Amino acid sequence: MNDATQTVSRPERETSSERGKALANVIFNAGLAALFVGLFIQAGDLPSSMWEPLGAGSFPRLVLSALVIFNLAIMVQSMTALRGTGRAASVGARRWFLQRRLAFATLAAFAIYALSMPWIGFAMASLLFLLAVQFILGARRGRRLLIAAIIAAIFGLGLYALFSHVFLISLPPGRLW
Repeated sequence: MNDATQTVSRPERETSSERGKALANVIFNAGLAALFVGLFIQAGDLPSSMWEPLGAGSFPRLVLSALVIFNLAIMVQSMTALRGTGRAASVGARRWFLQRRLAFATLAAFAIYALSMPWIGFAMASLLFLLAVQFILGARRGRRLLIAAIIAAIFGLGLYALFSHVFLISLPPGRLW
């Protein structure tokens, strides 16, 4: 232990950690809710087929609205916990974010995936997204990277082929590709 940890008592550290966790939960869920609202808006632009009376965006909108409601409920719960803690320094928030850095990196990759899909199309965006996430999670060289590339190709390009040729559902082709 160093001098800083010895001068702060254990209850003060636990209160600070709880306050940091609550603050981090509020920030994280606010970001997720904003992302889901953006995706909800984009889901209205999905092309519909003649077999879908509600349109292609109805199911994604239903799921995204449920996710926004869940995020808002978690934010309210976290803000209640935040009010119940003291005003001690929020050292727990930084630790909380660092412990979940892979989740944040995956979330950022998903946001880039969603934003790039209209430009490069479903197949290429899915392929790049799957490669990026597997790289983030540890497939960085050699055999693991080869396996990651094979998985990305099978799921990214394979799902596109399955939906377009078997189910006859058109997925976004992309403006540039």
